[in-house]
Amino acid sequence: MVAAGRAAEAGKACGARVLLLEKNERLGKKLLITGGGRCNVTNAEYDTRKLVAKYGDKGKFLYSVFAQFGVKETLEFFEQRGMAVKVEAEQRVFPVSNSAQSVYDVLENYIKEGGVEVRVNAAVSGFKMNNGKIAGVHVGKEVFTAAAYIITTGGKSRPETGSTGDAYPWLTALGHNVSESDPQLVPIKIKEDWVKEMQGLPLKDVRITVFDGGVRQFADTGKILFTHFGLSGPLILNMSKDINELHKYGTASLSLDLFPSLNHQELDVKIQDVWKNEQNKKFKNSLSRLVPPKMAPVLVRLSGIEEDLFVNKVSREKRLALGKLMKDMRMSVDGFLGNEKAIVTSGGVNLEEVDFKTMRSILQPNLYFAGDILDFERPSGGFSLQICWSTGKVAGECAVKAVDNSN
Repeated sequence: MVAAGRAAEAGKACGARVLLLEKNERLGKKLLITGGGRCNVTNAEYDTRKLVAKYGDKGKFLYSVFAQFGVKETLEFFEQRGMAVKVEAEQRVFPVSNSAQSVYDVLENYIKEGGVEVRVNAAVSGFKMNNGKIAGVHVGKEVFTAAAYIITTGGKSRPETGSTGDAYPWLTALGHNVSESDPQLVPIKIKEDWVKEMQGLPLKDVRITVFDGGVRQFADTGKILFTHFGLSGPLILNMSKDINELHKYGTASLSLDLFPSLNHQELDVKIQDVWKNEQNKKFKNSLSRLVPPKMAPVLVRLSGIEEDLFVNKVSREKRLALGKLMKDMRMSVDGFLGNEKAIVTSGGVNLEEVDFKTMRSILQPNLYFAGDILDFERPSGGFSLQICWSTGKVAGECAVKAVDNSN
């Protein structure tokens, strides 16, 4: 939608017409479910170097597109079209409405203003070639021809939205190297039942440490969400790819630290302070100032302390063991949800085969790319959509410039 809208906007001067082919019955199916339906529009990181660093080694390819249309320009684009935004934890930007529909409405109006022609239920099946150059696209029995083509078909995450890797074989046939897709930001299945008992419970500022065969590998701090199958949330999603790699070749396990800012001694002091004011309470009722209510019964059971024991009767040894448990709740990885639940997938067009100043294919002079069709890895937090906005704007604008110059 961004690529088509910008192409139409830039093409008015030369009379270029834009046709948007959508395989679904409507536009924006994936957009409307992003961020749990709230749409994490971008990440409010205005320092381009820091922003690029979020994408790892491949981030270097994004300097040019972010320089042309970055976070600042993205927010101006939406705000100038009447969509107010807000910045939440970890610099995540959402519409004030808390609805992805607000983002969709802006983009729908954008393409309407430009006079973009939209064909829905129009699944492209491949390219028509003429002397080694793209001369059209096949949609059923029809062939649509154009001077330039922009591929925005995405990867393989959430296939129910239409992202099924359709363009991978077309591009491979053109000589592009396309790496296969793997789930990248995915929830994790956990074996222990106590995790599933806390379904729906979010925890902020906790630490997850990852072990392989009992050996510590890495750790990070952030927000998690307990689910009916295990764990999700930003921290888990961002760690999932590395955890998956360990799980493939060994026995991966996780440790949850509920109080990463406190060492064992400091946590013990905190527990004692709480219990001084609640010394006549039973243990099962004494944890409300330490953990969320939904977690208390689980801690009671895992601690082995009698639930009806008054806290002033809990031995020092058991109290210290409780503190140790709170800083090291072990979980066994039982697998990962697949593409159907992945926020994004890795894989796509080799970045060396794209001119990022224009988003044009180095192999095909009239072919452009935007969005998740490109082989980037990115964390959750608005970073995937920022690639879409930036590459979409550049691809739309440069495709029209090339057409205009050829005339």
